[in-house]
Amino acid sequence: MNTISLNGQWELYYLSQKDSEIVHPDQLCNGQADRMTAQVPGNVELDLWNAGLIKDPYVGSHIKDLEPFELYEWWYVRDFDTPAKPGRTELIFHGVDCIATYWLNGKEIGRSDNMLIAHAFDVTESLQASGSNRLVVRLQSSIYAAMRQEYDPSMWAMDYNWSQLWIRKAAHGFGWDITPRAVSAGLWRDVELVVHDEVEIRTPYFYTKRIDRHGAWIGIQYNLQADPALFREMTLRFVGTCGESRFERQCRVNFSSGNLDFHVDGAKLWWPRGYGEANLYEIRTQLLHGDVVLAERKDSFGIRTVELVRSEWTSTDTKGEFLFKINGEPVFCKGSNWVPADMFHSKDKARIPRILDLFAEMNCNMVRVWGGGVYEDHDFFERCDREGFMVWQDFAFACALYPQTEKFYEKVREEARFIVRKLRNHPSLILWCGDNEIDMFSFNRQIDPGTNKISREVLPSAIQQCDPYRPYLASSPYYSEEVWERRNAALAPEDHLWGSRDYYKSKYYTESNMHFVSEIGYHGCPNVESIVKFIDEENRWPWRGNPQWALHGSDPMGLDGCWSYRTELMANQVKEMFGEVPDTLEEFAIASQISQAEAKKFFVEMTRLKKWRRTGVIWWNMIDGWPQFSDAVVDYYFSKKLAFSYLRRVHQDVCIMIDEPSDWHVRAVLSNDTFEAKRGSYKIWDADTGRTLLEGHFVATVNGNVDLGRIRISHSDQKMFFIEWTMDGTTCYNHYLLGFPGFSLERYKGWMNQLSLLENGVQV
Repeated sequence: MNTISLNGQWELYYLSQKDSEIVHPDQLCNGQADRMTAQVPGNVELDLWNAGLIKDPYVGSHIKDLEPFELYEWWYVRDFDTPAKPGRTELIFHGVDCIATYWLNGKEIGRSDNMLIAHAFDVTESLQASGSNRLVVRLQSSIYAAMRQEYDPSMWAMDYNWSQLWIRKAAHGFGWDITPRAVSAGLWRDVELVVHDEVEIRTPYFYTKRIDRHGAWIGIQYNLQADPALFREMTLRFVGTCGESRFERQCRVNFSSGNLDFHVDGAKLWWPRGYGEANLYEIRTQLLHGDVVLAERKDSFGIRTVELVRSEWTSTDTKGEFLFKINGEPVFCKGSNWVPADMFHSKDKARIPRILDLFAEMNCNMVRVWGGGVYEDHDFFERCDREGFMVWQDFAFACALYPQTEKFYEKVREEARFIVRKLRNHPSLILWCGDNEIDMFSFNRQIDPGTNKISREVLPSAIQQCDPYRPYLASSPYYSEEVWERRNAALAPEDHLWGSRDYYKSKYYTESNMHFVSEIGYHGCPNVESIVKFIDEENRWPWRGNPQWALHGSDPMGLDGCWSYRTELMANQVKEMFGEVPDTLEEFAIASQISQAEAKKFFVEMTRLKKWRRTGVIWWNMIDGWPQFSDAVVDYYFSKKLAFSYLRRVHQDVCIMIDEPSDWHVRAVLSNDTFEAKRGSYKIWDADTGRTLLEGHFVATVNGNVDLGRIRISHSDQKMFFIEWTMDGTTCYNHYLLGFPGFSLERYKGWMNQLSLLENGVQV
C-alpha cells in the first residue's frame, strides 16, 4: 500500500449551528462563518486557544468558557494532489469527533457518527484524474444530535451527561469526576489516503489454541486480495522468529480466506511482567506464485493462552473465584486503571509513552482501560506487548443505562467488530469487558442487569465471531443471576471498592468478600508547584467554598454539582489521619499526600497478604488527564505524589509486608509474585528507637506467600516499623504504620524523611 498523510494544517470554518444556513461546502465563503487555521490531528478548542480566541482551558475557570461551542458546527477544509500511483484508493479518518459529513470535490462521499472507530471511504472514482482535490468535513453539534433521539424510562445517566447516551464518543467529555465537561469536536487522529496494491495480504488473525509440554498449538486465519484465477497456484509462507526459536509453514491458497493450525516445537511463550519474558515472534508472511513473491507483510505475535477462572458469586462461606491464568499458571495482578491521557484526545499520542513509562517504573503487570474513555491505538498496545502489561479492555460504556433498541444495537455491533478486529492480535490484551459499572447502576435502580442486551448478547456475539480465543466479562463489576436473585451486591467476586471512602482500614475495605479489586482509590492533593499552575492566585486558599477547587475536583457544575463534595472528602481524610486539618496550602498538600499514600499502599498490601483468596488489585489511578485534585498518584504535569513511591515499593515482585494486629502481634509476610524461589535476608526495626524487631534469612515460596514471624505490639502504640530486605545483590525497603489515628503530622514527616534517606543509601 502507498499511504499519503493528510495531517497538518487545514482551514477551519465555524459558527453557531442554530444560526447556520450553510449546507454545502460551496457556501463557506458567503461570510457567515468565522475562519481560522487548524491542526490535524487536533481538537477545535486547541485551535481556538492557539488563535488567541479563548484562554488556556486547563487553568482556572476557563474550561467553562467552552460551553457555548458545544452548539457550534465546524467545517474542515484541505486541498491535496491526486496520488501518482493508480489503484483502489481509500480515504481513512482514524478518529473523527463526531457527527460528520464528508465531501470530496463538492460531492458527498459519506457520513459517520462514531468518534471511537475509524471511517474509510472508497474515493477511487471521486478523485480528479490529476491535480488538486478539495476535501471538506462538516462536524455538527453532538448536543443537537442527541436531542433528536428518544429517551425511555429504561435509560439513565448522571444529571449533566444524559447527552452521552446515544452519542458514540468518549463519555468523560460530557462531564465526569476525573475530567471536566469538554464536549469537543475535531479530527483527533490521523487522516490518510491509502492507495491499495492489486494483490494484498490483509491483517491475519493469530491465535494460540493450547500449550503443551513440547510447545504450543497456534493458528493463523488469513484474508487476501488476489486474482481468483490464480487460486490453487499460489502458496502462503509463514516464517516466525523469536530469538533462536523459529517456525516455518506453507499452505496452498484455495480461496481468498482460510486458516492454518500447527504446532510450534519449543515455543517461547509470552508472559506477564514478573512471571517471565514477554516473548514476541516476528511473523513474515509471503504470498507466492511459483517463486515470485506477489505480496508480503510483517506482524508480531505473542504465543500465550489466557483463562479467566471465575464463579458467579462468592461469600465468606463459599469458595468463589476470580483468577487469571496465563499459559495455565495463576497470575497475581497488580496495576492501575487507565483513564483518558488528556481531556482533548488529539494530545494523547504525545503523552502515552511517558505515561506507560510510569507503569513500567511502578512494576505494574496489569492495565485496565476504563470504559469512559477511548480505545487506545496500536502504539499503546505494542508497548504493552513488549513490557508484559496485561490489558483489561472495557468497551466504551460507563456509568449509564444505554438505549435498548435495535437501532443502537447495530451501532454497537459495528463498533465492537471494528475494535475487536483491530486489537485482537495483541498478546497483552487478555480480557474484553462489556462496560464499566453498568451492572452496578442497573442493580441500584432495581433493574435486572441481565436484561442489558448490549453486554449479554451484542458484545459477546461480536467477540465470539471475531475473537473466540479470548475471555469476556459482561460488566465490571459483573452481577450474575445469583447476585441479582439474592439482591446482594456484596456477593460479586470482583468489585469496585469505593464506599463512603472513610478511614482506609475500615471494615468496608478489610472485610469485603470479593477476590479481585478492579477499582479502589483515595484522594491526594497535587504538589503545590503544580497547584499554582492551574489555580488562579486568588483561589489557591482556602479550599472551603472554593469554586476553582470544586471545578478542578472535577465537578462540571462547580460548587453546585454532585462531585463538589470531593474537596471536603479530601479534608476529612486528612482529619481522619491527623486529627486536624492544616490551615496552610503547603501543610494541607503534604498531609493529604501522606493520607493517600498510606491508604493506597494498604490497599495493595491487604490484597497481597490474602493471596490467593484475593488475586489482584487495580487501583485508581496513575495520572490525571487534566490538572485536578484526584485519586491519581501523578498529576497532569507528570509531578509524582508521595503515593507513587509508596506504591512502587509494594509493587515489587518480592515484597515484605506487615499484617494488621491480632492477638497482641503483627505478622511479617513475604510475598513472591514470580516463578522463582528467591533467597535473601531481612530486618525489621523500630523507626524511633532503632531496636531490631525481627530479622533473618528467607526462601520465598514460588508464586506464593510465606510467614517470616511475629512482632509483639500494643494497640495503644503509634509507631513506624522500617523493613529492609536484600536479595540478588539489591536492597529494598517498605514500612508499616502501627496504631490508630490521629497521628502527629510532624512526627510522621520525620519518619518519612528517614525512609527517604534509607532508600538513598544514608544510614539513619
